[in-house]
Amino acid sequence: MTDPRRGFPSMDSLLKRPEVAPWLGRYGRQTVKESLRRALDRARAAAGAERQGVEDVLCGARHDLAARSRLSLRQTLNGTGVVLHTNLGRAPLAEEARSAQAAASGYGNVELALATGQRGSRYDHCADTVCELTGAGSAIVANNNAAAVALVVNELSRDREVLVSRGELVEIGGSFRIPDVVARSGGRLREVGTTNRTRVADYEAAIGDATGLILRVHPSNYRVEGFAARPSLEALVSLAQSRGIPLAHDLGSGLLDADLLPGFPLGPTARGSLAAGVDLATWSGDKLLGGPQAGIIAGDAELIARLRRNPLLRAFRVDKTTLAALEATLMLYRDPDLAARRIPTLRMLREPVGTVEARALAAVLEPPAGSPARVEVTRMEAMVGGGAFPGFAIASAGWAVTGVDADRLAAECRAVTPPLIGRIERSAFIVDVRTLPEDEVTRAAGVVERALARLAEDADG
Repeated sequence: MTDPRRGFPSMDSLLKRPEVAPWLGRYGRQTVKESLRRALDRARAAAGAERQGVEDVLCGARHDLAARSRLSLRQTLNGTGVVLHTNLGRAPLAEEARSAQAAASGYGNVELALATGQRGSRYDHCADTVCELTGAGSAIVANNNAAAVALVVNELSRDREVLVSRGELVEIGGSFRIPDVVARSGGRLREVGTTNRTRVADYEAAIGDATGLILRVHPSNYRVEGFAARPSLEALVSLAQSRGIPLAHDLGSGLLDADLLPGFPLGPTARGSLAAGVDLATWSGDKLLGGPQAGIIAGDAELIARLRRNPLLRAFRVDKTTLAALEATLMLYRDPDLAARRIPTLRMLREPVGTVEARALAAVLEPPAGSPARVEVTRMEAMVGGGAFPGFAIASAGWAVTGVDADRLAAECRAVTPPLIGRIERSAFIVDVRTLPEDEVTRAAGVVERALARLAEDADG
């Protein structure tokens, strides 16, 4: 009996096909050979049931190459209404920051002083701009805010006590907890006060010869209400200065100035914290600042100089493209009105609900003929996200899709390129347009329409 698997093209003949030539230049010879081999194996395995020719093999290899070359980290359309969505990368970068990243992707003076031609420091980049914007004496940048806090604790309170209010022993995203950060950084946590009420006298009573640092932590992702109290920052500054103990303030999300978000709840700001007299303030770059992931440390110049010499800083150091994007973002803050227009995070948070609703209405989103789906433009609530302003809702607008299985529709929208991420509320698939800029709304509408069409095809089939 003739083996049905015989007669398939050889690898050499496939590699010489004109259709394969562009693949070789794009993917490389070894990668193309592997995909062709996979396609041949599948064709031989199916030969007994269904004969496959050269075109079938090439088609299979083409799909295999596309699947293997698709990046796992891809652009995503954010229809969740959560502006600083941790799972979606938090703050989208301003155009100026993206351009700066691209310019820094090649060679650059990361650690070269152009004036002298001698070795410089990567920590000189961004420092002057941070100081200009906050009034700090000096500043450095680590790779995230947790690293910034760890560095401060390690340098100022290694093998010594760190005083933290019990009401500020927060857990941040990914189950990272302040007590763990303090312990792993070499400090010894000393809890002060109670969960709901802590006074200056509690800090004062806890201070002893072993005290190395007072750490104020902004509980940005939760609120304690009712019978609750904690000392003002100014009162803590006064105590720390009188006892000669450094005071560090972990701002978390890190808004530069309250005026940047009118109408939002009042909270600590980088400028306000440093103006109050804290020795060091730390905050995130990729949250309310609207820049890349980074941890900014600003404050007393002598303490910053000590942090620069700490060996841990090398483990926490930030790369050149992040520094470029952060500096470009910070420069926009020199004009608050410009920052509000150009930094996507600020623009989305400040945008009037009427403008958001008009954008949702302007995009035509129609279910395919015969689909039971219904699409309605409706008011809804968006969130800040990123642990900032817990419980604070932002009036927003978008599309509510009903009449179909919301979970299946959400899955279909995630399966396309680019994926659209929405949310499900009361059996409706929700797409909040606040987090979709004007150039993405039409694309998002197209994603939903195609997903609805696939659901309709499945129902017919």
